[in-house]
Amino acid sequence: MREELIQAAERARRAALALANLGRREKDRAILAMADALEAREEDILKANALDMERGEREGLSPAVLDRLLLNPKRIREMASGLRHVASLPDPVGEVMEGWTLPNGLVVTKVRVPLGVMGVIYEARPNVTVDAAGLCVKSGNACLLRGSASAYNSNSVLARILDESGAAAGLPEGSVQLAPGTDHETAREMMRLHGYIDALIPRGGESLIRTVVEEAQVPVIETGIGNCHVYVDRAADLEKALRILVNAKTQRPAVCNAAETLLVHEAVARDFLPMAARALKERGVELRGCEKTRQILPEAKPATEEDWYREYLDLILAVKVVGSVQEAVEHINRYGSKHTEAIVTEDLSAARAFTQAVDSAALFVNASTRFTDGGEFGFGAEIGISTQKLHARGPMALKELTTYKYVVWGDGQVREG
Repeated sequence: MREELIQAAERARRAALALANLGRREKDRAILAMADALEAREEDILKANALDMERGEREGLSPAVLDRLLLNPKRIREMASGLRHVASLPDPVGEVMEGWTLPNGLVVTKVRVPLGVMGVIYEARPNVTVDAAGLCVKSGNACLLRGSASAYNSNSVLARILDESGAAAGLPEGSVQLAPGTDHETAREMMRLHGYIDALIPRGGESLIRTVVEEAQVPVIETGIGNCHVYVDRAADLEKALRILVNAKTQRPAVCNAAETLLVHEAVARDFLPMAARALKERGVELRGCEKTRQILPEAKPATEEDWYREYLDLILAVKVVGSVQEAVEHINRYGSKHTEAIVTEDLSAARAFTQAVDSAALFVNASTRFTDGGEFGFGAEIGISTQKLHARGPMALKELTTYKYVVWGDGQVREG
Protein backbone atom coordinates (compact mmCIF):
# COMPACT_ATOMS: atom_id res chain seq x y z
CA MET A 1 0.00 0.00 0.00
CA ARG A 2 2.88 2.40 0.72
CA GLU A 3 4.18 1.93 -2.83
CA GLU A 4 0.74 2.80 -4.26
CA LEU A 5 0.56 5.85 -2.02
CA ILE A 6 3.99 7.08 -3.11
CA GLN A 7 3.01 6.61 -6.75
CA ALA A 8 -0.09 8.72 -6.14
CA ALA A 9 2.01 11.36 -4.39
CA GLU A 10 4.45 11.44 -7.30
CA ARG A 11 1.57 11.98 -9.73
CA ALA A 12 0.35 14.78 -7.50
CA ARG A 13 3.77 16.46 -7.52
CA ARG A 14 3.90 16.39 -11.31
CA ALA A 15 0.37 17.72 -11.49
CA ALA A 16 1.16 20.51 -9.04
CA LEU A 17 3.98 21.80 -11.23
CA ALA A 18 1.62 21.95 -14.21
CA LEU A 19 -1.29 23.40 -12.23
CA ALA A 20 0.86 26.25 -10.97
CA ASN A 21 1.21 27.47 -14.55
CA LEU A 22 -2.43 27.19 -15.60
CA GLY A 23 -4.36 30.41 -16.06
CA ARG A 24 -7.68 31.25 -14.52
CA ARG A 25 -9.64 30.35 -17.64
CA GLU A 26 -8.30 26.78 -17.72
CA LYS A 27 -8.86 26.20 -14.01
CA ASP A 28 -12.36 27.67 -14.01
CA ARG A 29 -13.37 25.58 -17.01
CA ALA A 30 -12.31 22.42 -15.18
CA ILE A 31 -14.09 23.39 -11.95
CA LEU A 32 -17.32 24.13 -13.82
CA ALA A 33 -17.03 20.78 -15.58
CA MET A 34 -16.70 19.13 -12.17
CA ALA A 35 -19.87 20.85 -10.96
CA ASP A 36 -21.83 19.74 -14.02
CA ALA A 37 -20.58 16.18 -13.62
CA LEU A 38 -21.73 15.99 -9.99
CA GLU A 39 -25.27 16.87 -10.97
CA ALA A 40 -25.25 14.64 -14.05
CA ARG A 41 -24.17 11.64 -11.98
CA GLU A 42 -26.38 12.24 -8.97
CA GLU A 43 -27.79 8.73 -9.12
CA ASP A 44 -24.32 7.13 -8.92
CA ILE A 45 -23.43 9.32 -5.95
CA LEU A 46 -26.63 8.53 -4.06
CA LYS A 47 -26.23 4.78 -4.62
CA ALA A 48 -22.69 4.87 -3.23
CA ASN A 49 -23.76 7.01 -0.28
CA ALA A 50 -26.61 4.62 0.51
CA LEU A 51 -24.05 1.82 0.95
CA ASP A 52 -22.09 3.97 3.42
CA MET A 53 -25.26 4.92 5.32
CA GLU A 54 -26.36 1.29 5.58
CA ARG A 55 -22.96 0.27 6.89
CA GLY A 56 -22.90 3.18 9.32
CA GLU A 57 -26.28 2.24 10.74
CA ARG A 58 -25.21 -1.41 11.09
CA GLU A 59 -22.06 -0.36 12.92
CA GLY A 60 -23.97 1.98 15.24
CA LEU A 61 -22.55 5.32 14.14
CA SER A 62 -24.04 8.21 16.10
CA PRO A 63 -26.82 10.36 14.61
CA ALA A 64 -24.34 13.24 14.41
CA VAL A 65 -21.88 11.22 12.32
CA LEU A 66 -24.65 9.84 10.12
CA ASP A 67 -25.86 13.39 9.47
CA ARG A 68 -22.38 14.42 8.34
CA LEU A 69 -22.14 11.32 6.16
CA LEU A 70 -25.51 11.72 4.46
CA LEU A 71 -25.80 12.95 0.88
CA ASN A 72 -29.11 13.78 -0.80
CA PRO A 73 -30.07 15.68 -3.96
CA LYS A 74 -30.08 18.99 -2.11
CA ARG A 75 -26.60 18.48 -0.71
CA ILE A 76 -25.28 17.40 -4.11
CA ARG A 77 -26.71 20.57 -5.65
CA GLU A 78 -25.10 22.57 -2.87
CA MET A 79 -21.71 20.95 -3.55
CA ALA A 80 -22.03 21.76 -7.26
CA SER A 81 -23.11 25.30 -6.44
CA GLY A 82 -20.08 25.66 -4.17
CA LEU A 83 -17.78 24.67 -7.03
CA ARG A 84 -19.42 27.18 -9.36
CA HIS A 85 -18.98 29.89 -6.77
CA VAL A 86 -15.30 29.03 -6.40
CA ALA A 87 -14.95 29.29 -10.18
CA SER A 88 -16.46 32.78 -10.07
CA LEU A 89 -13.95 34.06 -7.52
CA PRO A 90 -10.75 35.92 -8.44
CA ASP A 91 -7.71 33.74 -9.01
CA PRO A 92 -5.28 34.29 -6.12
CA VAL A 93 -2.28 32.92 -8.03
CA GLY A 94 -0.05 35.63 -9.44
CA GLU A 95 -1.51 38.40 -7.30
CA VAL A 96 1.11 41.00 -6.40
CA MET A 97 0.57 41.32 -2.68
CA GLU A 98 2.88 44.31 -2.36
CA GLY A 99 5.80 45.91 -4.12
CA TRP A 100 8.36 48.65 -3.67
CA THR A 101 11.44 50.17 -5.30
CA LEU A 102 14.77 50.17 -3.49
CA PRO A 103 17.18 53.14 -3.56
CA ASN A 104 19.38 51.18 -6.01
CA GLY A 105 16.49 50.87 -8.47
CA LEU A 106 15.60 47.23 -7.82
CA VAL A 107 11.82 46.64 -7.93
CA VAL A 108 10.76 44.09 -5.30
CA THR A 109 7.40 42.33 -5.70
CA LYS A 110 5.77 39.83 -3.36
CA VAL A 111 3.74 37.44 -5.52
CA ARG A 112 1.15 34.89 -4.41
CA VAL A 113 1.90 31.29 -5.52
CA PRO A 114 0.40 27.81 -4.81
CA LEU A 115 1.61 25.72 -1.90
CA GLY A 116 2.04 22.66 -4.15
CA VAL A 117 0.57 19.34 -3.03
CA MET A 118 -2.11 19.53 -0.36
CA GLY A 119 -2.84 16.43 1.71
CA VAL A 120 -6.22 16.34 3.44
CA ILE A 121 -7.17 13.71 6.03
CA TYR A 122 -10.81 13.92 7.07
CA GLU A 123 -13.67 12.05 8.67
CA ALA A 124 -17.17 11.16 7.49
CA ARG A 125 -17.98 14.27 5.41
CA PRO A 126 -18.05 13.40 1.67
CA ASN A 127 -18.58 17.09 0.85
CA VAL A 128 -14.96 17.71 1.91
CA THR A 129 -13.85 15.69 -1.13
CA VAL A 130 -15.58 18.19 -3.40
CA ASP A 131 -14.69 21.33 -1.46
CA ALA A 132 -11.02 20.38 -1.26
CA ALA A 133 -10.82 19.53 -4.95
CA GLY A 134 -12.37 22.81 -6.07
CA LEU A 135 -10.32 24.99 -3.76
CA CYS A 136 -7.06 23.22 -4.52
CA VAL A 137 -7.50 23.36 -8.28
CA LYS A 138 -8.50 27.03 -8.21
CA SER A 139 -5.47 27.91 -6.06
CA GLY A 140 -3.16 25.91 -8.35
CA ASN A 141 -2.55 23.00 -5.97
CA ALA A 142 -2.84 19.27 -6.51
CA CYS A 143 -4.66 17.41 -3.73
CA LEU A 144 -4.22 13.96 -2.22
CA LEU A 145 -7.33 13.13 -0.21
CA ARG A 146 -7.81 10.52 2.48
CA GLY A 147 -11.36 10.21 3.81
CA SER A 148 -12.58 7.85 6.49
CA ALA A 149 -13.59 4.25 5.88
CA SER A 150 -17.17 5.16 6.82
CA ALA A 151 -17.45 7.30 3.66
CA TYR A 152 -15.31 5.16 1.37
CA ASN A 153 -17.94 4.41 -1.25
CA SER A 154 -19.11 8.03 -1.41
CA ASN A 155 -15.59 9.44 -1.57
CA SER A 156 -14.50 6.94 -4.21
CA VAL A 157 -17.34 7.87 -6.57
CA LEU A 158 -16.94 11.61 -5.93
CA ALA A 159 -13.17 11.52 -6.49
CA ARG A 160 -13.59 9.51 -9.67
CA ILE A 161 -16.18 11.95 -11.04
CA LEU A 162 -14.04 14.96 -10.16
CA ASP A 163 -10.87 13.40 -11.60
CA GLU A 164 -12.48 12.30 -14.85
CA SER A 165 -14.38 15.53 -15.50
CA GLY A 166 -11.38 17.68 -14.55
CA ALA A 167 -9.02 15.74 -16.81
CA ALA A 168 -11.51 15.90 -19.68
CA ALA A 169 -11.55 19.68 -19.23
CA GLY A 170 -7.76 19.94 -19.39
CA LEU A 171 -6.39 19.42 -15.87
CA PRO A 172 -3.09 17.53 -15.58
CA GLU A 173 -3.30 13.89 -14.54
CA GLY A 174 -3.19 13.45 -10.78
CA SER A 175 -4.65 16.85 -9.88
CA VAL A 176 -7.35 15.27 -7.69
CA GLN A 177 -6.69 11.87 -6.12
CA LEU A 178 -8.10 9.74 -3.35
CA ALA A 179 -5.30 8.06 -1.43
CA PRO A 180 -5.40 4.25 -1.72
CA GLY A 181 -6.53 2.29 1.32
CA THR A 182 -8.80 3.02 4.27
CA ASP A 183 -6.95 1.71 7.31
CA HIS A 184 -5.22 3.92 9.87
CA GLU A 185 -1.79 2.98 8.56
CA THR A 186 -2.60 4.64 5.23
CA ALA A 187 -3.26 7.91 7.03
CA ARG A 188 -0.02 7.55 8.99
CA GLU A 189 1.90 6.90 5.78
CA MET A 190 0.50 10.15 4.37
CA MET A 191 1.79 11.97 7.44
CA ARG A 192 5.30 10.71 6.60
CA LEU A 193 5.38 11.83 2.96
CA HIS A 194 7.98 14.53 3.49
CA GLY A 195 9.15 15.75 0.13
CA TYR A 196 5.87 14.81 -1.56
CA ILE A 197 3.19 16.69 0.42
CA ASP A 198 3.78 20.39 1.04
CA ALA A 199 1.07 20.87 3.68
CA LEU A 200 -1.31 18.54 5.47
CA ILE A 201 -4.75 19.51 6.75
CA PRO A 202 -6.62 17.29 9.23
CA ARG A 203 -10.37 17.81 9.36
CA GLY A 204 -12.36 15.85 11.91
CA GLY A 205 -12.58 15.11 15.60
CA GLU A 206 -10.14 15.87 18.37
CA SER A 207 -8.44 12.46 18.20
CA LEU A 208 -7.72 12.73 14.47
CA ILE A 209 -6.39 16.26 14.73
CA ARG A 210 -4.16 15.42 17.72
CA THR A 211 -2.76 12.36 15.92
CA VAL A 212 -1.88 14.34 12.80
CA VAL A 213 -0.34 17.23 14.74
CA GLU A 214 1.77 14.90 16.90
CA GLU A 215 2.85 12.36 14.27
CA ALA A 216 3.13 14.24 10.97
CA GLN A 217 6.54 14.72 9.41
CA VAL A 218 5.20 17.30 6.95
CA PRO A 219 3.91 20.80 7.80
CA VAL A 220 0.39 20.77 9.27
CA ILE A 221 -2.26 23.48 9.07
CA GLU A 222 -4.19 22.66 12.21
CA THR A 223 -7.95 22.74 12.24
CA GLY A 224 -9.48 22.46 15.68
CA ILE A 225 -12.62 21.27 17.37
CA GLY A 226 -15.42 23.77 17.84
CA ASN A 227 -16.14 24.37 21.51
CA CYS A 228 -18.03 27.55 20.63
CA HIS A 229 -19.65 29.95 23.11
CA VAL A 230 -22.55 32.38 23.12
CA TYR A 231 -22.32 35.05 25.82
CA VAL A 232 -25.49 36.96 26.68
CA ASP A 233 -24.42 40.26 28.23
CA ARG A 234 -26.31 42.30 30.80
CA ALA A 235 -27.08 44.81 28.02
CA ALA A 236 -28.41 42.19 25.59
CA ASP A 237 -31.70 42.39 23.75
CA LEU A 238 -33.07 39.13 25.15
CA GLU A 239 -35.37 38.33 22.23
CA LYS A 240 -32.42 38.81 19.89
CA ALA A 241 -30.26 36.68 22.18
CA LEU A 242 -32.84 33.90 22.14
CA ARG A 243 -32.97 33.78 18.33
CA ILE A 244 -29.18 33.71 18.12
CA LEU A 245 -28.80 31.01 20.77
CA VAL A 246 -31.45 28.70 19.32
CA ASN A 247 -29.92 29.02 15.85
CA ALA A 248 -26.35 28.56 17.09
CA LYS A 249 -27.25 25.41 19.06
CA THR A 250 -30.01 23.70 17.08
CA GLN A 251 -29.87 24.71 13.41
CA ARG A 252 -27.30 21.96 12.81
CA PRO A 253 -25.83 20.72 16.11
CA ALA A 254 -23.39 18.22 14.57
CA VAL A 255 -21.08 20.82 13.01
CA CYS A 256 -18.03 22.56 14.41
CA ASN A 257 -19.54 26.07 14.48
CA ALA A 258 -22.56 25.07 16.57
CA ALA A 259 -22.64 26.55 20.08
CA GLU A 260 -21.65 24.20 22.90
CA THR A 261 -21.66 26.56 25.90
CA LEU A 262 -23.99 29.39 26.92
CA LEU A 263 -22.66 32.10 29.24
CA VAL A 264 -25.23 34.48 30.77
CA HIS A 265 -24.60 37.62 32.79
CA GLU A 266 -26.07 37.29 36.27
CA ALA A 267 -28.03 40.54 35.83
CA VAL A 268 -30.25 38.96 33.15
CA ALA A 269 -29.97 35.27 34.05
CA ARG A 270 -33.33 35.02 35.86
CA ASP A 271 -35.11 36.56 32.89
CA PHE A 272 -33.21 34.89 30.09
CA LEU A 273 -32.56 31.34 31.27
CA PRO A 274 -36.21 30.25 31.67
CA MET A 275 -37.15 31.52 28.21
CA ALA A 276 -34.04 29.92 26.72
CA ALA A 277 -34.74 26.63 28.49
CA ARG A 278 -38.31 26.49 27.12
CA ALA A 279 -37.20 27.15 23.55
CA LEU A 280 -34.33 24.68 23.75
CA LYS A 281 -36.45 21.98 25.40
CA GLU A 282 -38.92 22.19 22.50
CA ARG A 283 -36.01 21.29 20.23
CA GLY A 284 -34.77 18.42 22.38
CA VAL A 285 -31.74 20.11 23.95
CA GLU A 286 -30.35 18.79 27.24
CA LEU A 287 -28.93 21.44 29.58
CA ARG A 288 -25.97 20.96 31.92
CA GLY A 289 -25.54 23.91 34.25
CA CYS A 290 -23.37 25.42 36.94
CA GLU A 291 -24.72 25.80 40.48
CA LYS A 292 -26.18 29.26 39.80
CA THR A 293 -27.84 28.00 36.63
CA ARG A 294 -29.45 25.10 38.49
CA GLN A 295 -30.84 27.47 41.11
CA ILE A 296 -32.82 29.05 38.28
CA LEU A 297 -33.28 25.87 36.20
CA PRO A 298 -33.48 22.92 38.65
CA GLU A 299 -34.17 20.56 35.73
CA ALA A 300 -30.68 21.15 34.32
CA LYS A 301 -28.14 18.42 35.00
CA PRO A 302 -25.04 19.43 37.01
CA ALA A 303 -22.17 20.49 34.74
CA THR A 304 -18.80 18.90 35.40
CA GLU A 305 -15.38 20.39 34.72
CA GLU A 306 -15.20 18.21 31.62
CA ASP A 307 -18.41 19.74 30.24
CA TRP A 308 -16.78 23.14 29.86
CA TYR A 309 -14.20 21.61 27.48
CA ARG A 310 -16.64 19.46 25.47
CA GLU A 311 -17.50 19.69 21.81
CA TYR A 312 -20.77 17.76 22.04
CA LEU A 313 -21.80 17.82 18.37
CA ASP A 314 -25.19 16.94 19.77
CA LEU A 315 -28.28 18.50 21.35
CA ILE A 316 -26.50 19.17 24.65
CA LEU A 317 -25.59 22.62 25.98
CA ALA A 318 -23.43 23.61 28.94
CA VAL A 319 -24.67 26.72 30.76
CA LYS A 320 -22.84 29.03 33.17
CA VAL A 321 -23.87 32.26 34.90
CA VAL A 322 -21.05 34.84 35.01
CA GLY A 323 -20.65 38.15 36.79
CA SER A 324 -19.03 40.26 34.06
CA VAL A 325 -17.75 40.46 30.53
CA GLN A 326 -14.29 39.79 31.93
CA GLU A 327 -15.42 36.58 33.62
CA ALA A 328 -16.97 35.43 30.33
CA VAL A 329 -13.72 36.20 28.51
CA GLU A 330 -11.64 34.33 31.07
CA HIS A 331 -13.93 31.28 30.84
CA ILE A 332 -13.73 31.22 27.03
CA ASN A 333 -9.97 31.68 26.93
CA ARG A 334 -9.53 28.87 29.47
CA TYR A 335 -11.96 26.28 28.12
CA GLY A 336 -12.54 27.24 24.48
CA SER A 337 -10.96 25.74 21.39
CA LYS A 338 -10.16 29.11 19.75
CA HIS A 339 -12.78 28.51 17.06
CA THR A 340 -15.83 30.83 17.25
CA GLU A 341 -17.47 32.89 19.98
CA ALA A 342 -20.41 35.32 20.04
CA ILE A 343 -21.50 38.14 22.32
CA VAL A 344 -25.06 39.46 22.38
CA THR A 345 -25.14 43.02 23.69
CA GLU A 346 -26.33 46.54 22.92
CA ASP A 347 -23.34 47.98 24.81
CA LEU A 348 -20.59 48.93 22.34
CA SER A 349 -17.92 49.05 25.05
CA ALA A 350 -18.80 45.49 26.14
CA ALA A 351 -18.63 44.31 22.53
CA ARG A 352 -15.24 45.92 22.05
CA ALA A 353 -13.89 44.50 25.31
CA PHE A 354 -15.07 41.01 24.29
CA THR A 355 -13.72 41.09 20.74
CA GLN A 356 -10.36 42.50 21.83
CA ALA A 357 -9.76 40.07 24.69
CA VAL A 358 -11.12 36.73 23.43
CA ASP A 359 -8.45 34.64 21.68
CA SER A 360 -10.42 32.86 18.95
CA ALA A 361 -10.35 32.73 15.17
CA ALA A 362 -13.82 34.25 14.68
CA LEU A 363 -15.83 36.56 16.91
CA PHE A 364 -19.42 37.68 16.35
CA VAL A 365 -21.33 40.57 17.83
CA ASN A 366 -25.10 40.00 17.82
CA ALA A 367 -24.98 37.13 15.33
CA SER A 368 -24.94 33.32 15.39
CA THR A 369 -21.73 31.29 15.56
CA ARG A 370 -23.10 29.28 12.62
CA PHE A 371 -21.79 31.93 10.23
CA THR A 372 -18.16 30.81 10.61
CA ASP A 373 -18.03 29.16 7.23
CA GLY A 374 -16.16 29.81 4.02
CA GLY A 375 -19.36 30.05 1.99
CA GLU A 376 -21.01 32.42 4.46
CA PHE A 377 -17.90 34.61 4.51
CA GLY A 378 -18.05 34.90 0.73
CA PHE A 379 -15.03 32.65 0.13
CA GLY A 380 -16.99 29.95 -1.70
CA ALA A 381 -16.21 26.55 -0.21
CA GLU A 382 -13.67 26.06 2.56
CA ILE A 383 -11.17 23.33 3.28
CA GLY A 384 -11.47 23.71 7.05
CA ILE A 385 -11.49 26.17 9.96
CA SER A 386 -7.99 26.85 11.22
CA THR A 387 -7.68 27.49 14.95
CA GLN A 388 -3.94 28.06 14.86
CA LYS A 389 -2.18 31.40 14.44
CA LEU A 390 0.54 30.75 11.87
CA HIS A 391 -0.18 31.25 8.14
CA ALA A 392 -3.96 30.74 8.23
CA ARG A 393 -6.69 31.38 10.81
CA GLY A 394 -10.44 30.91 10.53
CA PRO A 395 -12.10 29.62 7.33
CA MET A 396 -9.39 28.47 4.94
CA ALA A 397 -10.25 29.24 1.34
CA LEU A 398 -8.26 30.21 -1.74
CA LYS A 399 -5.74 32.66 -0.33
CA GLU A 400 -5.04 30.41 2.64
CA LEU A 401 -3.97 27.67 0.20
CA THR A 402 -1.21 29.84 -1.22
CA THR A 403 2.15 31.14 -0.09
CA TYR A 404 4.33 33.76 -1.77
CA LYS A 405 7.67 34.34 -3.37
CA TYR A 406 9.68 37.47 -4.05
CA VAL A 407 10.30 38.45 -7.65
CA VAL A 408 12.88 41.22 -7.97
CA TRP A 409 13.34 43.22 -11.19
CA GLY A 410 16.63 44.91 -11.96
CA ASP A 411 18.62 46.53 -14.72
CA GLY A 412 22.14 45.28 -14.20
CA GLN A 413 22.54 46.12 -10.50
CA VAL A 414 25.29 44.31 -8.60
CA ARG A 415 25.95 44.36 -4.88
CA GLU A 416 29.08 46.06 -3.62
CA GLY A 417 30.63 45.86 -0.18
